[in-house]
Amino acid sequence: MKNIIALVISLLMIFVFFGCTKKNSQVLIKTELGDIRIEIFEKDAPVTASNFLRYIDENRFSEACFYRVVRMDNQPENDIKIEVIQGGLFEDFHPNALESIKHETTKETGVFHKDGIISMARNEPGTATSDFFICVGDQPELDFGGKRNSDGQGFAAFGKVIKGMDIVRKIQNLQDENQMLVEKLPINKIVRIK
Repeated sequence: MKNIIALVISLLMIFVFFGCTKKNSQVLIKTELGDIRIEIFEKDAPVTASNFLRYIDENRFSEACFYRVVRMDNQPENDIKIEVIQGGLFEDFHPNALESIKHETTKETGVFHKDGIISMARNEPGTATSDFFICVGDQPELDFGGKRNSDGQGFAAFGKVIKGMDIVRKIQNLQDENQMLVEKLPINKIVRIK
């Protein structure tokens, strides 16, 4: 009888532990080409993830769009080539922009720029605000120590596309001029769904 009670208590403790474990938030980016669903890695990249979720929760992405696409064929001047789509508020000093955030490197977070990873766009480390990009294929040169930026700090990855990479690829193949979309693709809505 004691063994049965101990087993029941153990099972209840396991159930409570796993039932209380917080799951990552998910967001949905809605465009006229389709939806992109992203899991946000709040535990791994807390500063960057909370910044992105704050933009969503405070409806600061109401004027956001996808505006830049980088493919192998449209970066002839770059020795280190990458493939991404980029979106956000587009303007440097948009009224919906928040203060820039601390740079969380991939060395700190362990979130590397693999296919479907979402990451923050930046100039210098610590200048990221609202603009983000999604990797198309693995992009190790965007990680800490990568050569895409001369500072070697890489970019701050904070989530992953879990549904809609076909939409990401459609966006990447839209008509561009020097990587900038000829017609920006409005982001109809970004919502937290979990």
